[in-house]
Formats: sequence, C-alpha cells, structure tokens
Amino acid sequence: MRERHAPVRADRGGNPEDGAAVGRRRDPAATKRALLEAACRRFAHEGFASTTVRSIAGDVGVNVALINRYFDSKEGLFEACLRHTLNAVRAARTESGSADLDAVIEVIGEQVTASAWGDGSGDVLLLLLRSSGDERTERLRTTALLEMVDRIALLAPEVPGRSPEVVRLRAQLVLAAAVGAAMLRSARDFLPLAGADAQEIAAPLGDFVRALLSSRAD
Repeated sequence: MRERHAPVRADRGGNPEDGAAVGRRRDPAATKRALLEAACRRFAHEGFASTTVRSIAGDVGVNVALINRYFDSKEGLFEACLRHTLNAVRAARTESGSADLDAVIEVIGEQVTASAWGDGSGDVLLLLLRSSGDERTERLRTTALLEMVDRIALLAPEVPGRSPEVVRLRAQLVLAAAVGAAMLRSARDFLPLAGADAQEIAAPLGDFVRALLSSRAD
C-alpha cells in the first residue's frame, strides 16, 4: 500500500527565503509544480479546512513563504488545483472521439483508479467534492463536474425516444458512482476495492455503465 503524502521534493537553490540548501539553484517552475501536486493531494484527501499551507510546504521541503509568492494564498492555491483538474477533464480524449460505451467506461475507469498527478489515488474526483466556501472556486468546481457529465452524456449511445434530460440524469448517476468509488478507494482498508487496479474494476464498472446508459426505460 502506497504512502499517501510522501514528500515531493523540488530542486532547491540557495535562497534563504525558501529554506533551501546553499549552493544549489532552485527551479521555480519545478517548485511551483511540486507545490501544486502536493496541494492537490492534501486538499483531495483532507479537505480545504483541514489542510494547512505549512503541511503542503513541508511535503515539498520548502518554506511556506513560497506558497504566497506563487499562489498568493491558500485560497489561490486551491483555485489553482481546481483549474488544474478542470484542464485535466478538458484534455481527456478517446481515440475515436465517437459515441462508444467502451470509451465511457475507459474514461470513468481512469478517473476512479488514477489521477491527473499519476499517483493512482483518484485525486481528480475527490478534489471535485471539496469546497473552500469561496464563490469563485465553487464556480470552477461546478464547471468541472458539469463538463465531466457532458462528456459522459456525449459518449452515451443513442436510444430512440429517450430525451436529453434522461441521458443527462443517467450521466450524472454514472459520475456519482465514479465519485463514490473514488471515495471508497481512498479508505485504505476498504478491500478489495481499495486495492483493485483498472483491469479488475473494468468488468463490473462496464456492466454498471452499460446497464445505466443503454437502458430504454425513462
């Protein structure tokens, strides 16, 4: 079982302000990226209120002052995480780009078993459940969720006589199931789901998605 908050060390230089070791040159872009990745994991698994900027800086091994330098504030860092997540949702593509149930299952399966940061923790879906109470970040969070629903609905097979509202409702239910699976996977002892990989989840997930999106009943 992986460690959830293993430090993400950035290449640091000799600036006393960031607590870096003397004699090494810090890469600002790498440091900013490492802070973003650490913050996304913390916010996803601990929530906005419970996450501290000190813990995020500690994960990366830099001074907390760098968070204000790169993101202005804790709220600014959370907003950056949501924008990163939204960009990941928009960048998701299938090979064919056509309405294909296998494509829906593949996209959802990747979101449940992996994350935009490559650590397999489902951070994308978990982060979209978190709220900072800020109106602007709430709009970003809602936009990301709605774009995921739109993507699922777009890939759903056409069923004669079924209204767009029904398709959208079923797409939202698929997303709700995916978010629930990601939440349960984050519980370390919730086996076998927590330890299942994408291949093990694919078959039962496929059965669920096909039944929900292919049904003719309104």
